[in-house]
Amino acid sequence: MKILIIGAVAGGTSAAAKARRNDENAEIKIYDMDYDISYSGCGLPYYIGEEIQDRDDLTPRNAEFFKKKYNVDVFRRHEVLKIDTEHKTLNIKNLDTNNVFDESYDKLVIATGAKPIVPNIEGAEKSNVFYLRNVRQADKIKEYILNYKPKSAVIIGTGFIGVEMTENLKKLGIEVTLVERLNQVTPGIDSDMAVYVEKYLNSKDINLILGDSVTELRGEPFVNEVVLESGKILNTDLVIMSIGVRPNVEIAKKAGIELGANGSIRVNTKMMTNIENIYACGDCTESFSVINKKPLYRPLGSTANKMGRIAGDQLNGGSLEFRGILGTGIFKVFDMTVAQTGLTEKEAQSEGFDTVVCHNIKPDKPKYYHGKEMVIKAVADRNTGKLLGVQIVGYTGVDKRIDVFVTAITFGAKVEDLFHLDLAYAPPFSTTKDPVMYTGMILDNQINRGRELITPKELNELREAKKDVIVIDTRVSKQYAEAHVENAINIPHSEFRDKTKELDKDKIFVTYCNKGVTGNATQNILINNGFKKVYNLSGGHKNYKAFENKLIK
Repeated sequence: MKILIIGAVAGGTSAAAKARRNDENAEIKIYDMDYDISYSGCGLPYYIGEEIQDRDDLTPRNAEFFKKKYNVDVFRRHEVLKIDTEHKTLNIKNLDTNNVFDESYDKLVIATGAKPIVPNIEGAEKSNVFYLRNVRQADKIKEYILNYKPKSAVIIGTGFIGVEMTENLKKLGIEVTLVERLNQVTPGIDSDMAVYVEKYLNSKDINLILGDSVTELRGEPFVNEVVLESGKILNTDLVIMSIGVRPNVEIAKKAGIELGANGSIRVNTKMMTNIENIYACGDCTESFSVINKKPLYRPLGSTANKMGRIAGDQLNGGSLEFRGILGTGIFKVFDMTVAQTGLTEKEAQSEGFDTVVCHNIKPDKPKYYHGKEMVIKAVADRNTGKLLGVQIVGYTGVDKRIDVFVTAITFGAKVEDLFHLDLAYAPPFSTTKDPVMYTGMILDNQINRGRELITPKELNELREAKKDVIVIDTRVSKQYAEAHVENAINIPHSEFRDKTKELDKDKIFVTYCNKGVTGNATQNILINNGFKKVYNLSGGHKNYKAFENKLIK
């Protein structure tokens, strides 16, 4: 059997390796347009920032490696011009010699990846405007920084690459301005979690411009002015475009291969396209959600490797099938880690779920063992009790917790199950009740035990609707005097039981403390004394304070 693969990064090389493990006699060839193969795209910002010193660390496997280990022939700098599905051939151009030839196949794998979105604005083609998608592009950025020593940079877009490049350019002594067309940074998470990232970036002297977009890049021969829709003009020596990617599917589309709603190649669980003997995997390919089975496009190396392995197995009649993804992502910016999996609150509501939400602020390990607080936002379905999604912003231990949540959601856990997980505990690693367990307890109290939470956004909406809401600050008087929720009254927890008889049971009450625990304790006192409408402020005053000057609309 003759197997041809288009693309030699994560998906294509994984497919080739698995196909070879299953069949020693197959003829396997990979064609790729680039100079580099099987590289770590996610490591590129850290290569530019000199956290990764050796370029070879990003490209540990070359064509010789694949030939020697897998007996797979990899042809770099070869562009596939056309797929002839009727005659099962590829029309291929050698980009170094311009020689064009045809190659037949028995089975074909398309792993053409994704390409950066290039905005249609004047100046976007200038030589100091960069898009970071492969190692050569990273080389060009490094070379420009070395030769021209830029003092300032504008990064357009605040997704993974945008914030990672922010950190790495700042470490090189370059002043950074981040421009985002939305009114929040990091569009992959909800706005009430993005405010923590925004506050942190501000603390690192990053200039943030939100709710604005670029209309023109001016300067000759290099861009030195970035013109925004608002009319603001930013001076700069360097521009990084990080506004996202789209699936690279032109060759597949011309061949009659079916695309999904998001423009990526539609496949079944065996990675098969609508055309017999043609498979697809990686960033050019449509995924689907584990939660609702709907199409999902999340181009990540982890998913590409998984898809490639499945495609390679299926080429030889294997049994592996794709089970979907949660869209899990994680990135760091300076010392902060941001992670997300499953549905955001906004996505869950748009899918028709009756959502419950909690904000859990806990240290990753005891404070006496250098624990640092993380904010966990969890979203669940009230009707089934199932966990739908989690977002975490913190400093240490975020990766561990998000992976536990990923596992729980993948296997259909209910919020009440999280408390019963037998998680590893010792002071250097966790608190006695891990933040994961606490998150389950909070959501279980909401869904099954009548202890409702109210988010800062919902509290503001109640007030805007002129509802008669009494907000009670249950902290000590000194903390109340320093800062409190607007119009809140102060009844410290130690005095709370004696004061309940003075309160009108027909009113709506919202209790809060610093982070939520004492707020819940006083909520219990009210409920147990016959009060009917009592809420605990999700995440307490700390969570409210995070965006009290930037109310979520």
